[in-house]
Amino acid sequence: MGKIIMVTGGARSGKSAFAEKKVLEIGYKIGYMATAVVTDEDMAKRIEHHKASRPKEWPTFERYKAFEALKKDEDFLSCDTLIFDCVTTAVTSIMLDEPVDYDKDSQEIMDKVEILVKRELAALLDMVTVTGQNLVLVTNEVGLGIVPPYRLGSIFRDIAGRMNQYLASRADEVYFIVSGFPMTLKQS
Repeated sequence: MGKIIMVTGGARSGKSAFAEKKVLEIGYKIGYMATAVVTDEDMAKRIEHHKASRPKEWPTFERYKAFEALKKDEDFLSCDTLIFDCVTTAVTSIMLDEPVDYDKDSQEIMDKVEILVKRELAALLDMVTVTGQNLVLVTNEVGLGIVPPYRLGSIFRDIAGRMNQYLASRADEVYFIVSGFPMTLKQS
């Protein structure tokens, strides 16, 4: 049975580096689940930088939702350990896929978007539980900054924060990274 490990912290805190060390400690064949989508030239450069910085022997699976399709991918199933980088990018993409006006639509519609986001993340956790793979989730801690001055930012912060709580509740281990230093929040 695999472990679910969550690594959280602020932007540029060292989350991904810590997560990469963690997968090397627990895994033999590691797969990288990349959630970023090219939205502009800057994002394309960031994605290329990430690709170049990770080990070449780690197969990459570009996906932020519809994880069930991976159960048919032999390369994916051959990995005993997966790094999912990152949850908050996946949350953003799932939210933006929805035909919602974040400035005007009702809270009821926002609640439905949140349910959809949670359903996708739950499907990921359920899948690796069934396959027995280790999963290291990288996510941003979005609740330590200022309150966003616009509605979409506030909705994102609230959904991402609640998803982090949900993922932490299902994780075997949770680490909070500050300036490159890990603090253990939960350990099995």
